[in-house]
Amino acid sequence: MFLQLKHQKLDVYKFSRTFVLECYKLSNILPAEEKFGMITQIRRAAVSVYLNIAEGASRKSETERKRYYEIARGSVIEIDAALDLAKDLNYLKTYDLTALGDSMVNSFKTLSGLIN
Repeated sequence: MFLQLKHQKLDVYKFSRTFVLECYKLSNILPAEEKFGMITQIRRAAVSVYLNIAEGASRKSETERKRYYEIARGSVIEIDAALDLAKDLNYLKTYDLTALGDSMVNSFKTLSGLIN
């Protein structure tokens, strides 16, 4: 926000920001009884993606940088798994997942490219 750093110019940072916002929108439609379960987990994992990309980009060592990107990618996978459960529980039947799916795929692919 105040610092103008390298990570803010990365495509994956921009994709992940959209992804976080989409995850928060989705979490708003989940049932209230999931407040301390799935909602919290999805939100924490989404923020983890975004923050690990920012922190990883600041690392000088390529090995260390990739490790942060791996953690971010793991959080993307965690959210995907949570969405599988949400679908099985019929929480998503009225929600359009297009924007969330697009931002998830973009984040995952771009992170994978940075790791490899």
